[in-house]
Amino acid sequence: MPPFSSAFAFLPWADWLALALFFAAWWGYAHWSRWRAGKKLSILATTNRWRREWMLQTTRRDNRIVDAAVTQSLSASPAFFASTSILIIGGLLAALASSEKATELVREIPFAARTSMLVFDLKLAVLTAIFVFAFFRFTWSIRQYSFGAILVGAAPDADQFPDEAARHAFADRAGRLMGMAAETFNDGLRAYYLSFAVVAWFFTPWAFIGATAFVVWVLYRREFHSDVLATLREGL
Repeated sequence: MPPFSSAFAFLPWADWLALALFFAAWWGYAHWSRWRAGKKLSILATTNRWRREWMLQTTRRDNRIVDAAVTQSLSASPAFFASTSILIIGGLLAALASSEKATELVREIPFAARTSMLVFDLKLAVLTAIFVFAFFRFTWSIRQYSFGAILVGAAPDADQFPDEAARHAFADRAGRLMGMAAETFNDGLRAYYLSFAVVAWFFTPWAFIGATAFVVWVLYRREFHSDVLATLREGL
């Protein structure tokens, strides 16, 4: 099989355009959403404020079993997606190992693009790379939640802080760490969403472009204009 570098010579310009727009949309939206959250609270920025309030309440509780249970529950989601990513990566690697049969199967799907095996392998490789990225983000989120659990366990009682400012500073620090774990988990989820756009690439590059735009629109609506966000804002 020719090396993947030869795909640069065989991949049509429409596919290169779709691939460039995909990564530009992914990178651009990730940075834009962080900037936008500074002006208009996103669902992540809003929940970060609630995380800070949670950590503030933690310092008032003598028994922190509930806080430990909530932290464990939060870390269960990235653990599930990390395990799922491993299974998906394994399936994609198996498809790469038998790409000739996989190519014939895709060709039987109506409206699917008829491409060479090399281009098909490139599409599988891009999809695999996305789930590898998601796996690393999910596992890092798990570790961050474990660090947050340490802070919850180490939180002094309210009367042990030298003053109220020190208690609020601890809540800010612990809440910020929990927010980092949530943001990392959000990065992994965003990769999952965008992987569906890559699936459209197996049909046509134009479907790939359209699916990328649609997924970004869905992400934007859920992060900045969802009913959940409106409900979360009511208590702030």
